[in-house]
Amino acid sequence: MRDRESGRPVGAERRLSTKEAAALLGVKPETVYAYVSRGQLSSRREPGGRGSTFAAAEVEALARRNRRESGTGTVPGTESSVHTRITLIDTDRYYFRGVDAVELAARHPYEEVAEWLWTGRLRPGAAFHAPDASVAAARRAVDALPEHAGPVDRLRVAAAAAATADPLRFDLSEAAVLGTARVLVPTLVAALPPVSPGHRDEGPLARRLWGRLSGRPADEASLKVLDRALSLLADHDLAASTLAVRVAASARAHAYAAVSAGLGVIEGPLHGAAGGLAHRLLLEVLDQGSAAPVIADELRAGRRIPGLGHRLYAGEDPRARALFALLEEIPAAAPALAAARDIVATTARHAPLHANVDLALAVFTVSSGMPAAAGETIFAVARTAGWIAHALEEYGERPLRMRPSGTYVGPRPPRPLPGPGEEAHGG
Repeated sequence: MRDRESGRPVGAERRLSTKEAAALLGVKPETVYAYVSRGQLSSRREPGGRGSTFAAAEVEALARRNRRESGTGTVPGTESSVHTRITLIDTDRYYFRGVDAVELAARHPYEEVAEWLWTGRLRPGAAFHAPDASVAAARRAVDALPEHAGPVDRLRVAAAAAATADPLRFDLSEAAVLGTARVLVPTLVAALPPVSPGHRDEGPLARRLWGRLSGRPADEASLKVLDRALSLLADHDLAASTLAVRVAASARAHAYAAVSAGLGVIEGPLHGAAGGLAHRLLLEVLDQGSAAPVIADELRAGRRIPGLGHRLYAGEDPRARALFALLEEIPAAAPALAAARDIVATTARHAPLHANVDLALAVFTVSSGMPAAAGETIFAVARTAGWIAHALEEYGERPLRMRPSGTYVGPRPPRPLPGPGEEAHGG
C-alpha cells in the first residue's frame, strides 16, 4: 500500500529533497551539503533519482538544534529563557515583585521579605518556627558529620533530614509548600551548632543565626546589618543555584529536595563561597596594613580579586552599597571598611571594578569576629527564601519544561562494539 500524496510505501521513512531540506532549515541548498560534509546530516541518492535525499526526522532535529543555539527555539523543554515574576535586575538596581529590593529590605525584616517573595503579600509580624521533630532530626544528622564539615555541608544534611520528618513533603500545593518554607528556614538555622555561650533559639531569625556565627554578644546595630544582609540576599534572579532549584522543581522534586539542589551549587567559589575568599583577603590586608602587596600577590598568582565586580552591575552592587552604609554606623567595623576601600582603590589602577556584596559581607564577618565561612552561611540561609519562591513558581509550570536536549557532537552511529581497552574518539 502506498501513500496517496507521496507515492511512498505506508510506514516508509519520510525523505526530503535538497530544496525541501533547505527550506526547513532556513538555509541555501549549498549549506545543506556543508552540513553533510561536517557530519551533521546524512544524505542518500535514490535509485534513478537526480539528487540527494535526506531523512526528514534528521533534518527536523537539526533545525531544532539550530533554533535552540540561536536562542529562538520553541520546542517544549528547550526554553532559552524563564519567565518569572519574582526578581528583576535593571541598571544597577533590583526589584522583588516590582518593589525596589533595597527599600523593601530597609523597611521590613527578613521574614516579611521572604513572605513577599513567596506570596506577593506582606505579612506584618511574620515569624518562623520549626517543630521539635524537624529540628531534632536535622540536629542528629548534623551532629554525625565530621568536625571539618563546612556550613553548607551541614545545611544540606539538615535539609535532607528535615524532609524525613515531614510525611507531607510530597504535597506540592501552594499552601503545603508555604508551610514547608516556614518550617525549613528556621530548621536550617537551628541545625547549625551554636558558638555563643548560653545562646537561646528565640526572637527574629537574624538573632538566632547570630549565635551560630559569632561568640560575641549581639548588639542591635550588628543584628540590623545581619537581618539586612539576609533580606538583600534573599533572591537575585536566575543565579546558578536558583536555576538548579527550578530544574529540580520542574521534575516535581519536593521543596526540601529543591533547596538541597540549590545548596549543592552554592558551594562553588564563584557563587556562595566567594564571601569566604573576600573575608580571607580582607584579613590579609588588615594584617599587612596595605592592600597593595596583597593585590600584587593575587594578580601575580593569576587569581581574580574576590569581592570585586559583578556581571549584572556596571557600577557598585546595590546590595554592597546598602550594607556599607549600615556598617559605617558601627565603630568596630571601621578598620575593615578602610581595608575594603583600600582594596577597591588599589585594584582600580588595574581594572575599574566596583565592590560587590561579597566584600561588604566580608567587612561584616571580619568586624563581627566571625569565621571565614560565615558569609557562605548567611548567603545560603538568605537565599533559601528565594529558592522556595522559584520552586513555587516552577510548580505552576508544565512539568519537565527545564529538560533541554543535548546537541550530540560525537561520532555518528552506528559504530561497531568496542574491543577491550578501546577508547571513544570523535571523528
